Amino acid sequence: MNDTPEVVVLRLGHRPGRDERMTTHVGLTARALGADRVLFPENAGQSLETVADITDRFGGPFDVDLTDSSRGVVRDWDGVVVHLTMYGERVQDVEAEIRAVHLEDDEPLLIVVGAEKVPFDVYEEADWNVGVTNQPHSEVAGLAVFLDRLLEGRELEREWTDADRRVVPMETGKRVVSADEE
Repeated sequence: MNDTPEVVVLRLGHRPGRDERMTTHVGLTARALGADRVLFPENAGQSLETVADITDRFGGPFDVDLTDSSRGVVRDWDGVVVHLTMYGERVQDVEAEIRAVHLEDDEPLLIVVGAEKVPFDVYEEADWNVGVTNQPHSEVAGLAVFLDRLLEGRELEREWTDADRRVVPMETGKRVVSADEE
């Protein structure tokens, strides 16, 4: 995000018919909260289309791709790997260390978000296994909290380019205008 090392979110696993909405929301959350790219399993083409469509309409930069080897992405990642899991270290205990390695050491960051049971080798290959509350909850919520902690709120001020529309913040109601309008 804006002159910082790349942040990529990897959706590890996707059960067609069961995970469509959740996988799409992993991508939309990654886009909205400061990641540069999301990788979906190759059987999540519908989620890819939805995230790409949103990026076309509401701006980027943001990339979405499919991979036929999610575990290969983790194994071969040239940077830092964070696996979000309720069994991991508390986010508040490790966020500063992760941020320092990512920003000060200029290391690209891969954030792994599981769908189904995560193979144990992912736990071993991750530089950090991070838990947001160490309680069962949505992987989308965990990703959102982690990105906000990592980026310290800077993602909320992000400027979107190449949008054809934008939302006008309002106290009540909804208003979407052409990106060219003030």
